[in-house]
Amino acid sequence: MLILASTSPRRQEIIRRLGIPFIAMDSEVDESPVQKSLSPKDIPLEESRLKAYAVASRHPDDEVLACDTVVILEGRVLGKPKSKEEAIKMLLMEQGKRQIVITGYTYLSRKREITRSVMSQVFFNRLSREKIEAYLERYRPYDKAGAYGIQDEAGLISHIEGSYCNVMGFPLEDIAFRVYGRDPKSLK
Repeated sequence: MLILASTSPRRQEIIRRLGIPFIAMDSEVDESPVQKSLSPKDIPLEESRLKAYAVASRHPDDEVLACDTVVILEGRVLGKPKSKEEAIKMLLMEQGKRQIVITGYTYLSRKREITRSVMSQVFFNRLSREKIEAYLERYRPYDKAGAYGIQDEAGLISHIEGSYCNVMGFPLEDIAFRVYGRDPKSLK
């Protein structure tokens, strides 16, 4: 059985597109030590490995897939906002700029380990404070790094370069090809 080491509804929604039966499970990993000790681009790789191995240690006969995503703006990791004020501050910093979204994933089975990262670029529109406040009121993205969800139809984003699913936290195309040998174009 495949275990997705995540309780994220977005990751579960995306993995269903692979058509592979899975169960979702929290890895119960404390990520704070990793975030303090590594460069921003290395954080998602190490955190995905930690999550995958934590679940695999409890379920050694199963396959495990773990992901971790960071949002980087001007060399700084943007986490999940702790308040509306922090979300406003983040979105004001992001507006009109390019950011990097990196998702690391680790796949473990008895026969192999695959650990990779995928990068996408997200380009923000210029945003007024009023538009930001309306967005926060409607979507409440307080559980999302960078204080936004790419899937929200809110006009925050000008365009992206790279995988849309990666920005949502699950690099579907790369996982389909690298882990399962499937043509990413065959995905719905």
